[in-house]
Amino acid sequence: MPEGLSAGEVSRDIQEHREATEEEHEEHRNRRIMIIEAVLLSLVAVLAAWSGFAAAKWSTESSLRLSRASAARVEANAAGLRALNSVNFDVTAFNAWFTAYVANDRSAMAVAARRFTPNFHRAFNAWLATHPATNPGAPPGPTYMPQYRQPEKAKAQSLNALASTDYAKGVAAGANSDGYVLTTVYLATVLFLAGIGSHFELRGVRYALASVGGAILLVAVFRLVTAAKPP
Repeated sequence: MPEGLSAGEVSRDIQEHREATEEEHEEHRNRRIMIIEAVLLSLVAVLAAWSGFAAAKWSTESSLRLSRASAARVEANAAGLRALNSVNFDVTAFNAWFTAYVANDRSAMAVAARRFTPNFHRAFNAWLATHPATNPGAPPGPTYMPQYRQPEKAKAQSLNALASTDYAKGVAAGANSDGYVLTTVYLATVLFLAGIGSHFELRGVRYALASVGGAILLVAVFRLVTAAKPP
């Protein structure tokens, strides 16, 4: 009959089994933290790429909007200058006519009237129809009549409004780009924490770094979800 195991052999077998079990648990715990770190790295890599793309898109949008605003402002200034020159010409011609009118110089009045622009001429005729010489309620001059229109002035106002809108959108797009850049910094921090954690042998340190990285990742995800989507 085979001999039974001695107490020493039984103790040795139990010790070896315990050590094998502990090694298995140790390997399982190491595998788990490695999986956690791998998941963090994968998520962060994808989100960082998206955040960088969105930041670039908003930055481009900001540059385009601000460029349009600048161009529209230049055009508005040019249109405003043309409108001012037109008014000055019309007023000068009218002053010449009025001087001749006061002097009762019909010939000079006719010469001055021929210098009127078509737009001013319509307003001038409408102004004369109000009998300004005898009507104290008549407008001060043709430029005050509703018939006197300044297309260049209206164009300047429209372009200025467009410039203001584009400028505001450009500033907002720049702020959106900055927000995505900040989110990318958060994600880069998570990458650093997850990457450096693998160099530590102590699981407690690795879990701590992974936990901090996970918390920062949640903040980054919240910012991405609530941020304005790129154009």
